Amino acid sequence: MTEDQTYVRSLDDLGRDDGNIVGGKNASLGEMIQRLQRAEVRVPSGFATTAEAYWRFIDDNDLRQKISDEMGKLKSDRSNLSSVGEAVRDHILGGEMPGAVAGPIRQAYGDLAARLERKDLDVAVRSSATAEDLPEASFAGQLETFLNIRGEKALVDAVKRCFASLFTDRAIAYREENGFDHMGVALSAGVQQMVRSDIAGSGVMFSIDTETGFPRSVLITGTWGLGETVVQGTVDPDEYHVFKPLLGRSGARPIVEKTLGQKRQKMVYGSGKEQTKLVDTSDEERSTFLLDDDEILELGRWAAAIEDHYDQAMDVEWAKDGETGELFVVQARPETVQSRKEAGTLKTHRLTEEGKILVSGLAIGSSIAAGKVMRLDSPDEIERFEAGAVLVTGVTDPDWVPIMKKASAIVTDHGGRTSHAAIVSREMGLTAVVGAGDATEKLKDGQEVTVSCAEGDEGTVYDGELAFEAREIDLDVVPQTETKVMVNLANPAAAYRWWRLPTDGVGLARMEFIIGNMIRIHPMALIRYDELEGKEAKAQIDELTRAYEDKTRYFVETLARGMARIAAAHHPAPVVVRMSDFKTNEYAELIGGAAFEPEEENPMLGWRGASRYYDDAYRDGFALECRALKMAREEIGLDNIILMVPFCRTLDEADRVLETLAENGLVRGQAGLSIYVMAEIPANVLLAEKFAQRFDGFSIGSNDLTQLVLGVDRDSDRLKRLFDERDEAVTEAISSLLDKANDAGVHTGICGQAPSDHPEFARFLVRHGIGSISVSPDSFLDVKEQIAAAEAERGQGESST
Repeated sequence: MTEDQTYVRSLDDLGRDDGNIVGGKNASLGEMIQRLQRAEVRVPSGFATTAEAYWRFIDDNDLRQKISDEMGKLKSDRSNLSSVGEAVRDHILGGEMPGAVAGPIRQAYGDLAARLERKDLDVAVRSSATAEDLPEASFAGQLETFLNIRGEKALVDAVKRCFASLFTDRAIAYREENGFDHMGVALSAGVQQMVRSDIAGSGVMFSIDTETGFPRSVLITGTWGLGETVVQGTVDPDEYHVFKPLLGRSGARPIVEKTLGQKRQKMVYGSGKEQTKLVDTSDEERSTFLLDDDEILELGRWAAAIEDHYDQAMDVEWAKDGETGELFVVQARPETVQSRKEAGTLKTHRLTEEGKILVSGLAIGSSIAAGKVMRLDSPDEIERFEAGAVLVTGVTDPDWVPIMKKASAIVTDHGGRTSHAAIVSREMGLTAVVGAGDATEKLKDGQEVTVSCAEGDEGTVYDGELAFEAREIDLDVVPQTETKVMVNLANPAAAYRWWRLPTDGVGLARMEFIIGNMIRIHPMALIRYDELEGKEAKAQIDELTRAYEDKTRYFVETLARGMARIAAAHHPAPVVVRMSDFKTNEYAELIGGAAFEPEEENPMLGWRGASRYYDDAYRDGFALECRALKMAREEIGLDNIILMVPFCRTLDEADRVLETLAENGLVRGQAGLSIYVMAEIPANVLLAEKFAQRFDGFSIGSNDLTQLVLGVDRDSDRLKRLFDERDEAVTEAISSLLDKANDAGVHTGICGQAPSDHPEFARFLVRHGIGSISVSPDSFLDVKEQIAAAEAERGQGESST
């Protein structure tokens, strides 16, 4: 090894085992350059200074003893951390880079510029500690990065600043807490060709779902400009989810979520001594997705390839070059939170009372916490922060960590899932809501609040301290059953939270939730947008559909990806998606909906379910639902989705619905498509044999069936004592249906809470040979146990006869 190689190593000469020489980040970059070219993962060229270079700098400037002496002054309560850190950094910044180190740095920089045929080459200089990014020690955000560095003098100075960043207050505190010897850690500076993301975009991706640990999803976040804004949490980025198992399937494009971020600012190149600066984004940039679908899928494949190579979940930074249009990976390190959690247990939290919503943002984790609001503008206000309070601030960086450790929960105005606040909150196990927008304005000091991250991707801050329950499910003791036990889901954002449950799929995925809560617009208002008269409705539609030239495409894509995300969480198990079953009064409440819905005396028995699908007044709206289902199954690739038709009153109506579905490319039996029908009307029971000739299965809707068999309004308080699925008339209807369906050889299932609330009802269903029972996820274990007991009783009964 030459003297130059002692102090500087080319990245393409490094591998994963060189972390003690150049730190974890730089060793990982070299590993990817060497090993992942076959997977077409692009990594910018560059070099790294070695740990030897750092120690040569320290020793030539006689800094070992000085640093040791200063660190020895650190008090146990760290009250003088700021002064100690500043003193050490001053010593380092006041030192001279030895010629034996500066020379090889200049030579490597010149060689890199010559190879790339670039004069005055702009480079990124990133810090990499020799103890960094070990699985048990994430130094996320502890060290410094310097972008748009040009010229030999500026480069050598940036390397020295990287050395000094080993002793930022946050890095010192982190080493203290994790038991690292300050004098046993060295610093390597990685120098790479700058990817011109300042005129394109950049971001962070994880090869695992960061909130639930779902291992088959890639989370990608991105924003315009240089990537520091994503890491720092100063912008609300775009967010994309990719389902890894289908990335290798020909023709599949498994993007199961695309969320448009506000992206109000971007970091770009500065001028003079200002290497970078923040500027506002344009209206067009705010209303446009950063990445197209091909780029999302390319990044998804890279994340999967990097994870496969390292055999562990990975945290990856990426950038897009605005000059070439190419994507690059600029960092990769192990994910250190979700991948380390025990697989045998599932912790769940649930609010047990309702409250007034104050603000909402992105949920980090799935827990709930309560406390008194304390709004802070700066980490310097640590002395007035009370332990157990809810920290509310605009944005956090590593300097906030000492305060975060004292908080019961964290709420920030800005930031995405890959921001500093999100990453550190996960590591600490804190309840956090980031990107809440105006939390610092709406939440008042001293106000009692409850912070809930237990309701899906959206985190909510409620007024007052609400009651909630926490439960831990031991997944190792779930009994095996012959009867399939499935779950009911409506919110795609909550789908991943239950991936650890050993379910047999989803027995009921309600399309109405996606339409009502995510799309929010009546489909006919998108199709006949030009005919709308209300200015307010048009303004709302324009805002929601701003990223789509074709407004109907907004409906189709949002619905398709919502269904696909639910299906991905349980793939390859079946996921039964019920087509829309809004009542006319519910449809009218959607944006623009009032113009397309009649007023009915009794919407429960009115124009709902199947009767809408072939009606000229809604046929075009139903076509959008069909396009979405076809996209989810055939384009995205989640062909485990089963279609289900609700409230189908007659055989003629069944035929007309099947004909309409076929006109929209959804043909029973083609491309593996199964079509079920809800059994919720007495006619479905009386003519079960004939309905079974038209459909592949029945799913009993016990609420509507009970209502219609007994003639009881399910919403009537006065008659609620009469509403009971266990009534003899209802059980006779159900047993008749099950007998006929089983004779016909079609699937049978039920979706409702009755088997959970009434163990005897579960036993009744098992005795009559039901195929599946679908319940809410938090009831899954109880119902599974009840079914196992019922099957044991049935087995004993059969053996005794």
